[in-house]
Amino acid sequence: MNKRILKVSFAALTAAALTLGITGCAPEKKLTIAFVMGAESDPFFQAMKVGAEAEALAQGVDLVWQGDPSAYDVATQVPIVDNVLAQSPDGLVLIPTDPTGLQASADKAVAAGIAVALVDTTINDTTNAVITITGDNGDGGAKAADAIAAAIGYEDGKTYKVVIGLTSATATTNVGRQVGFEERVASTYPGIQIVDVAYSAANPQTANSNVNNWLTKYPDLAGIFAIDGTNASGAAAALQAKGLTGKIALVGYDAYPANVELIKSGVFTALIAQDPAAEARLAIKTLVEYIKNGTTPSVKDVVIPNVTLDANTSDADFAKYTYVAK
Repeated sequence: MNKRILKVSFAALTAAALTLGITGCAPEKKLTIAFVMGAESDPFFQAMKVGAEAEALAQGVDLVWQGDPSAYDVATQVPIVDNVLAQSPDGLVLIPTDPTGLQASADKAVAAGIAVALVDTTINDTTNAVITITGDNGDGGAKAADAIAAAIGYEDGKTYKVVIGLTSATATTNVGRQVGFEERVASTYPGIQIVDVAYSAANPQTANSNVNNWLTKYPDLAGIFAIDGTNASGAAAALQAKGLTGKIALVGYDAYPANVELIKSGVFTALIAQDPAAEARLAIKTLVEYIKNGTTPSVKDVVIPNVTLDANTSDADFAKYTYVAK
């Protein structure tokens, strides 16, 4: 063989090997996970952000956190999701404000090759979601009915007027809790009459106004089920302002720090606590494993248990379940 040709061939092979080596050692692309929730000001979502940031750091991914500053509404959420998808994240954690209104947004993400996790609330068709994660909403509603019945000293043969404050008529968490409450009342406490419902769009001031209207309309009101944290805050403020602490049973959802303190002072009969930080951590961890390794979760539809906090709860459990925002 011609020595000159051999020398050139060896040099070419060496260059190719170096090229392959450089390519093989190239750093792995850093993933970006977008997280779109309802109302950013809600302490539930603030606690969720703590879990999301911790898991993103642990997984070594970039986190894009987006949501309307205060409104829990499909009309404001859809454009936010569109803006996030335009940035081409690798994954999307979505908290749909409406199961129908956000269906197209989730489908659009999947069509763009973006892995989707649904947290807290969901959409009508979850076929293409990697995972869905929520609290046990039906159970939470049932627990709320039990707590109100105990607080009012429920007796068969008597009637008691109760109202329900919600954020949304369609958000799946609200619907599930309302159904759980109504079913428990129908099966166990038939003397409880649900005389009214009203919606706040996650605005505590609107919830406060709703309760004030009820106090005028139903002077013999026995209990209030505030189906989420913002409704609970608004209802508590209204009862305190009217000097009705302890006179009307108030059961709320979500362990906001301020509301937990109001259990101790008798404003709340009970609060149904969730674990928003755990929901966020699991969503991000699952998406990262799916995107990197194609790993699908062993359980696709995850339901996280609730905890009832009341005057008998230990200080240790209050500390454990109260939502932490930072």
